[in-house]
Amino acid sequence: MSNIRKMSKEEKKKEIVKVACKLFAEKGYYNTTIPDIAEAIGMSVGNLYNYFSSKEDLAKYIMQYSSQLLGSEIKKINEKNISTKEKIFQIVKRFFEIAEEQPELIEYFLRVFLSNREVFKEGCEGFLCVSEVVTELMLFLEEGARKGDLRQQDFFPAFVTLMGPLGGMVFLKGENVLPKSPLEYSKEIAENIWRALKKD
Repeated sequence: MSNIRKMSKEEKKKEIVKVACKLFAEKGYYNTTIPDIAEAIGMSVGNLYNYFSSKEDLAKYIMQYSSQLLGSEIKKINEKNISTKEKIFQIVKRFFEIAEEQPELIEYFLRVFLSNREVFKEGCEGFLCVSEVVTELMLFLEEGARKGDLRQQDFFPAFVTLMGPLGGMVFLKGENVLPKSPLEYSKEIAENIWRALKKD
Protein backbone atom coordinates (compact mmCIF):
# COMPACT_ATOMS: atom_id res chain seq x y z
CA MET A 1 0.00 0.00 0.00
CA SER A 2 1.33 3.43 -0.93
CA ASN A 3 1.67 6.17 1.66
CA ILE A 4 -1.40 8.21 0.81
CA ARG A 5 -0.66 10.96 3.37
CA LYS A 6 2.49 12.12 1.56
CA MET A 7 0.77 12.46 -1.81
CA SER A 8 -0.44 15.69 -3.41
CA LYS A 9 -4.18 16.11 -4.01
CA GLU A 10 -3.77 15.18 -7.70
CA GLU A 11 -1.69 12.09 -6.84
CA LYS A 12 -4.32 11.01 -4.29
CA LYS A 13 -7.01 11.32 -6.95
CA LYS A 14 -4.96 9.12 -9.32
CA GLU A 15 -4.43 6.56 -6.53
CA ILE A 16 -8.19 6.46 -5.83
CA VAL A 17 -8.83 5.88 -9.55
CA LYS A 18 -6.22 3.09 -9.70
CA VAL A 19 -7.52 1.24 -6.64
CA ALA A 20 -11.20 1.75 -7.53
CA CYS A 21 -10.58 0.42 -11.08
CA LYS A 22 -8.92 -2.69 -9.69
CA LEU A 23 -11.68 -3.37 -7.14
CA PHE A 24 -14.52 -2.67 -9.59
CA ALA A 25 -12.95 -5.03 -12.16
CA GLU A 26 -12.21 -7.77 -9.61
CA LYS A 27 -15.31 -7.67 -7.39
CA GLY A 28 -17.79 -6.05 -9.76
CA TYR A 29 -19.23 -2.55 -9.59
CA TYR A 30 -22.18 -3.43 -7.34
CA ASN A 31 -20.12 -5.52 -4.90
CA THR A 32 -17.59 -2.74 -4.33
CA THR A 33 -18.36 -0.04 -1.77
CA ILE A 34 -16.78 3.33 -1.04
CA PRO A 35 -15.58 1.94 2.36
CA ASP A 36 -13.88 -0.94 0.45
CA ILE A 37 -12.02 1.55 -1.73
CA ALA A 38 -11.10 3.78 1.23
CA GLU A 39 -9.78 0.80 3.19
CA ALA A 40 -7.70 -0.47 0.26
CA ILE A 41 -6.07 2.95 -0.06
CA GLY A 42 -5.63 3.61 3.63
CA MET A 43 -7.89 6.66 3.63
CA SER A 44 -10.93 7.48 5.72
CA VAL A 45 -14.34 7.20 4.06
CA GLY A 46 -15.02 10.87 4.86
CA ASN A 47 -11.79 11.93 3.19
CA LEU A 48 -12.59 9.92 0.07
CA TYR A 49 -15.95 11.69 -0.16
CA ASN A 50 -13.98 14.97 -0.39
CA TYR A 51 -12.77 13.76 -3.79
CA PHE A 52 -15.88 12.01 -5.11
CA SER A 53 -19.45 12.58 -3.94
CA SER A 54 -20.60 9.03 -4.78
CA LYS A 55 -19.54 5.71 -6.24
CA GLU A 56 -21.36 6.64 -9.47
CA ASP A 57 -19.50 9.96 -9.63
CA LEU A 58 -16.21 8.07 -9.25
CA ALA A 59 -17.21 5.51 -11.92
CA LYS A 60 -17.94 8.29 -14.45
CA TYR A 61 -14.78 10.21 -13.58
CA ILE A 62 -12.68 7.10 -14.28
CA MET A 63 -14.14 6.86 -17.80
CA GLN A 64 -13.54 10.55 -18.49
CA TYR A 65 -10.00 10.33 -17.07
CA SER A 66 -9.22 7.28 -19.26
CA SER A 67 -10.67 8.96 -22.34
CA GLN A 68 -8.66 12.15 -21.77
CA LEU A 69 -5.48 10.13 -21.29
CA LEU A 70 -5.94 8.02 -24.43
CA GLY A 71 -7.40 10.91 -26.44
CA SER A 72 -4.38 13.14 -25.75
CA GLU A 73 -2.02 10.33 -26.84
CA ILE A 74 -3.93 9.81 -30.11
CA LYS A 75 -3.96 13.59 -30.65
CA LYS A 76 -0.14 13.67 -30.44
CA ILE A 77 0.03 10.95 -33.11
CA ASN A 78 -2.58 12.74 -35.26
CA GLU A 79 -0.46 15.90 -35.23
CA LYS A 80 2.69 14.12 -36.48
CA ASN A 81 3.73 14.54 -40.08
CA ILE A 82 3.80 10.81 -40.84
CA SER A 83 1.87 8.47 -43.15
CA THR A 84 -1.61 7.16 -42.30
CA LYS A 85 -0.17 3.63 -42.10
CA GLU A 86 2.52 4.76 -39.62
CA LYS A 87 -0.17 6.52 -37.54
CA ILE A 88 -2.09 3.23 -37.25
CA PHE A 89 1.09 1.47 -36.11
CA GLN A 90 1.74 4.18 -33.51
CA ILE A 91 -1.87 4.23 -32.22
CA VAL A 92 -1.81 0.43 -31.77
CA LYS A 93 1.59 0.50 -30.04
CA ARG A 94 0.62 3.38 -27.73
CA PHE A 95 -2.69 1.73 -26.77
CA PHE A 96 -0.88 -1.47 -25.79
CA GLU A 97 1.77 0.53 -23.89
CA ILE A 98 -0.94 2.26 -21.85
CA ALA A 99 -2.58 -1.14 -21.27
CA GLU A 100 0.74 -2.33 -19.79
CA GLU A 101 1.46 0.87 -17.83
CA GLN A 102 -2.08 1.21 -16.44
CA PRO A 103 -3.83 -2.13 -16.99
CA GLU A 104 -6.53 -1.25 -14.48
CA LEU A 105 -7.92 1.48 -16.79
CA ILE A 106 -8.43 -0.84 -19.76
CA GLU A 107 -9.70 -3.67 -17.53
CA TYR A 108 -12.19 -1.22 -16.04
CA PHE A 109 -13.47 -0.25 -19.47
CA LEU A 110 -13.87 -3.87 -20.57
CA ARG A 111 -15.28 -5.29 -17.33
CA VAL A 112 -17.18 -2.41 -15.74
CA PHE A 113 -18.11 0.28 -18.26
CA LEU A 114 -19.31 -2.12 -20.97
CA SER A 115 -21.20 -4.46 -18.64
CA ASN A 116 -22.83 -1.91 -16.30
CA ARG A 117 -24.16 0.60 -18.82
CA GLU A 118 -27.11 1.49 -16.54
CA VAL A 119 -24.68 3.12 -14.08
CA PHE A 120 -23.53 5.53 -16.79
CA LYS A 121 -26.97 6.66 -17.97
CA GLU A 122 -26.90 10.14 -16.45
CA GLY A 123 -24.33 12.28 -18.26
CA CYS A 124 -22.39 9.36 -19.73
CA GLU A 125 -24.78 8.21 -22.45
CA GLY A 126 -23.37 6.89 -25.70
CA PHE A 127 -19.94 8.33 -26.32
CA LEU A 128 -20.21 11.24 -23.85
CA CYS A 129 -17.69 9.86 -21.35
CA VAL A 130 -15.23 8.79 -24.04
CA SER A 131 -15.63 11.77 -26.37
CA GLU A 132 -11.90 12.66 -26.52
CA VAL A 133 -10.94 9.25 -27.90
CA VAL A 134 -13.87 9.18 -30.33
CA THR A 135 -13.13 12.72 -31.59
CA GLU A 136 -9.45 11.98 -32.22
CA LEU A 137 -10.22 8.70 -33.99
CA MET A 138 -12.86 10.44 -36.10
CA LEU A 139 -10.30 13.07 -37.11
CA PHE A 140 -7.75 10.36 -37.91
CA LEU A 141 -10.20 8.40 -40.09
CA GLU A 142 -11.46 11.54 -41.89
CA GLU A 143 -7.91 12.72 -42.59
CA GLY A 144 -6.88 9.26 -43.87
CA ALA A 145 -9.87 9.18 -46.23
CA ARG A 146 -9.23 12.77 -47.38
CA LYS A 147 -5.63 11.85 -48.27
CA GLY A 148 -6.91 8.86 -50.25
CA ASP A 149 -5.24 6.31 -47.94
CA LEU A 150 -8.37 4.95 -46.25
CA ARG A 151 -11.73 3.95 -47.74
CA GLN A 152 -14.61 6.37 -47.30
CA GLN A 153 -17.01 4.57 -44.96
CA ASP A 154 -19.42 5.09 -42.12
CA PHE A 155 -17.65 5.96 -38.85
CA PHE A 156 -18.92 3.03 -36.76
CA PRO A 157 -17.59 0.11 -38.85
CA ALA A 158 -14.24 1.94 -39.17
CA PHE A 159 -14.17 2.67 -35.41
CA VAL A 160 -14.86 -0.98 -34.52
CA THR A 161 -12.30 -2.21 -37.07
CA LEU A 162 -9.68 -0.04 -35.36
CA MET A 163 -10.60 -0.40 -31.69
CA GLY A 164 -12.11 -3.92 -31.63
CA PRO A 165 -8.80 -5.78 -32.04
CA LEU A 166 -7.14 -3.57 -29.41
CA GLY A 167 -9.78 -4.26 -26.76
CA GLY A 168 -9.83 -7.92 -27.78
CA MET A 169 -6.09 -8.40 -27.27
CA VAL A 170 -6.16 -6.71 -23.87
CA PHE A 171 -9.17 -8.81 -22.86
CA LEU A 172 -7.30 -12.01 -23.83
CA LYS A 173 -4.30 -10.80 -21.83
CA GLY A 174 -6.58 -10.24 -18.81
CA GLU A 175 -7.88 -13.79 -19.20
CA ASN A 176 -4.26 -15.09 -19.24
CA VAL A 177 -4.81 -16.61 -22.69
CA LEU A 178 -2.10 -14.73 -24.61
CA PRO A 179 1.33 -16.40 -24.60
CA LYS A 180 3.00 -12.98 -25.15
CA SER A 181 2.14 -9.41 -24.17
CA PRO A 182 -0.20 -7.47 -26.53
CA LEU A 183 2.72 -5.15 -27.30
CA GLU A 184 4.57 -8.04 -28.92
CA TYR A 185 1.66 -8.49 -31.33
CA SER A 186 1.34 -4.78 -32.13
CA LYS A 187 2.95 -4.93 -35.61
CA GLU A 188 0.71 -7.79 -36.75
CA ILE A 189 -2.43 -6.17 -35.32
CA ALA A 190 -1.56 -2.80 -36.89
CA GLU A 191 -0.92 -4.50 -40.25
CA ASN A 192 -4.33 -6.23 -40.05
CA ILE A 193 -6.09 -2.94 -39.20
CA TRP A 194 -4.28 -1.12 -42.03
CA ARG A 195 -5.28 -3.81 -44.54
CA ALA A 196 -8.88 -3.72 -43.34
CA LEU A 197 -9.18 0.10 -43.60
CA LYS A 198 -6.97 1.04 -46.53
CA LYS A 199 -8.29 2.04 -49.91
CA ASP A 200 -7.82 -0.69 -52.52
